[in-house]
Amino acid sequence: MRFPIAVFDAYGTLFDVTAAARRAAAEPAGAALSGRWQGLATLWRDKQLQYTWLRAITGAHADFARVTAEALDYALEQLELADPALRTRLLKLYDELDAYPEVPATLAALKATGVRTAILSNGSPAMLEAAVASAGVGTMLDALLSVESAGVYKPDARVYDLVGAEFGCDRSEVLFVSSNGWDAAGARGYGFATAWVNRAGLPVDRLPWGPSFILPDLAPVPELVKGP
Repeated sequence: MRFPIAVFDAYGTLFDVTAAARRAAAEPAGAALSGRWQGLATLWRDKQLQYTWLRAITGAHADFARVTAEALDYALEQLELADPALRTRLLKLYDELDAYPEVPATLAALKATGVRTAILSNGSPAMLEAAVASAGVGTMLDALLSVESAGVYKPDARVYDLVGAEFGCDRSEVLFVSSNGWDAAGARGYGFATAWVNRAGLPVDRLPWGPSFILPDLAPVPELVKGP
């Protein structure tokens, strides 16, 4: 086995971060989002990530639930969509994000071959437990690792340290999978082999480290861990 441990980012990698806005727009109470949910989803996600980086740099840590809510508040205000009921619904839906279609089969294939699997995410433990339960993939994961155990957000090395602490493994044994180019780069610099899931066909980030592999989705991961 080339990589006996496969570790996945959660948001954007296993779970579709646009799903909350998309689903809210399809509900009667979400009529204000009609034709605008894509813009909301993009701005919400951009601010969410920016806030994690700024909090990591300044040492002003707050859990991901708070960061997610604050990013949503910014996005709703900027887009002139501020409404308490809509805000509450969007945050509820964020705990029930849709998994990408290939996620269950990918995780099942890894477990069937004896690969140990985990999530390593900015998400708080409660958020991750809710997402995994909603997607029905809890039995396919050996661990849910949250940055809350490190008290800082990715790509701080203390977050990636959580994998070794959990599995007692060498960094070379881990394939880290993320749809976020900056996360794949940070983990590669840390010493993991990384697979960047580039669903949107974006350019590679101009950072000191590049991903070990670039994938269109998660389906190739089970073959990738086996090696040539």
